[in-house]
Amino acid sequence: MISKRLEALSESATLAMAVKARELQAQGHHVIKLNLGEPDFNTPEHIKEAAKKAVDDNFTFYPPVAGYPDLKEAICQKLKRDNQLNYEPSQIVVSTGAKQSIANVLLSIVDKGDEVIIFTPYWVTYIEQVKLAEGSPVILKGTLENDFKVTAAQLKETITPKTKAVLFSSPCNPTGSVFTKKELTEIAEVLDERKDILVISDEIYEYINFEGTHFSIAQIPGMRERTVLVNGFSKGFAMTGWRLGYIAAPKWLASACNKIQGQVTSGTSTISQKAGVAALTGSLDATKEMATAYRRRRDMVREKLSKIDGFKTNVPAGAFYIFPDVSAFFGKSYEGTTIEDSYDFSMFILNQAHVSIVDGAAFGEPNCIRMSFAASDADLEEAILRIEKAVSLLE
Repeated sequence: MISKRLEALSESATLAMAVKARELQAQGHHVIKLNLGEPDFNTPEHIKEAAKKAVDDNFTFYPPVAGYPDLKEAICQKLKRDNQLNYEPSQIVVSTGAKQSIANVLLSIVDKGDEVIIFTPYWVTYIEQVKLAEGSPVILKGTLENDFKVTAAQLKETITPKTKAVLFSSPCNPTGSVFTKKELTEIAEVLDERKDILVISDEIYEYINFEGTHFSIAQIPGMRERTVLVNGFSKGFAMTGWRLGYIAAPKWLASACNKIQGQVTSGTSTISQKAGVAALTGSLDATKEMATAYRRRRDMVREKLSKIDGFKTNVPAGAFYIFPDVSAFFGKSYEGTTIEDSYDFSMFILNQAHVSIVDGAAFGEPNCIRMSFAASDADLEEAILRIEKAVSLLE
């Protein structure tokens, strides 16, 4: 018998769609995959070389649970260089990806019945991890008209005596929205009234920001002590398979996460950690080139989608997703298939156009779909042509 804890969890929609896409591929179809949040670039050469050297230098034994000292120091220097934030190595915990970082934090602070406010649309895992920690997720919804961003006024109305934490990403997965310094300052002012509430700020897409310099809520005076900054290497350095993430947090919480991690996975891959040092201390030219390519693709995808009747989009300011509202197609049919919701729409596009996307319900917004533009220009152009042809069949 499986545990009630597991029964309460939902399967990852992005991974579930990947399974269905592979099934079609096995049947001989050319499926264009726009469902996973994975860079289509290779890891930069200087990072790979550092990993090879680590193998040759025999960094193949158990590392410290919270990470090698040189990587923690490199993270501290990065936070000072890029974010004007001062942290000590004792405040850094390196984990097997940002996903584990967030899980560590939630398992460290959330008790049964505690509420965690989640800005919506949200990354699919947030809800499930809060549930795993036996907390209560509280959905706070941003609208397309406000670039999918939650306002400080909304937050103030949602906080209760049970609120333990606020969790959000900026740049956001799935919308690409980026909170401005002004917006984050207004949110911080609301939280000043409840200094016991922790902010969990997921900044994994920091380097994919099309609007200028990234700004973290931890940079606001008084917030660093009440913020967990979550980041990693997957998106900005094209290192998804290396499984390397980290938090910068108050020392008491870093110690708690170290304790949790010590009983779950212990330290993350030694080779990945040495690669991480090279990523943070080496040239960022490749990272900037990737961000430039994503911006070009964003402009191309948005322009083409805007010409298809029924698609409504914001302008993603970061990350590599677009999150169009497709509710105009609900109720329409083709050959006995009726589109009732975004899941039906996603399955119709997969089966009819052989393009894999993800329905927005998985991200807390059932009127939308998420499309990744971390794909080649040719694939993106072909995918949109296929989608346009498919939706033209709906009546």
